[in-house]
Amino acid sequence: MSNTTFETARQYLRHNIKRTALAALLAGGVMAASLGAMAHGAGMGIGFHHGSMSAEDVTAHIDKFLQHVYIELDASDAQKAKLDPIVKQAVTDLMAFRPQAQNFHTEVLAVLTQDKIDRVAIETLRAQHMQTADQASRRIAQLIGDVGDVLTPAQRKALAARIAEHHGLSAE
Repeated sequence: MSNTTFETARQYLRHNIKRTALAALLAGGVMAASLGAMAHGAGMGIGFHHGSMSAEDVTAHIDKFLQHVYIELDASDAQKAKLDPIVKQAVTDLMAFRPQAQNFHTEVLAVLTQDKIDRVAIETLRAQHMQTADQASRRIAQLIGDVGDVLTPAQRKALAARIAEHHGLSAE
């Protein structure tokens, strides 16, 4: 492989990694709000608030998160108008997994407390849980791509740098 081809491939990978990192921050915010709400609903006692997060609480949290991101990226009004529905729909879609998460925990505890461990039931629950996780992961991947399409390369770089800083990584 020539140096030019190698450098072009390297630049392509670098660009895609930064784009993915940018969208991952937004997806992380969405997931944090969603998982926090799920955790409270499932009685796990962790998350952003004391008590269950209502749909209004989740919306308010996402609005606050988005405002912070918009300021950090100097997002235009047009970008805000595109990103708001993208992110809010993703939150709605991800929140649909909440009952499945609650049921999974309840069912696992029921299997665990039986006199005899039913390995077939455990495997069935695991497979169902992985299917749900795969669906959520696909929705997050869609969110990452959709958000990446809205932001400029400079904004994606800025967000990637912010994510890298937050995680102690290099954005390059």
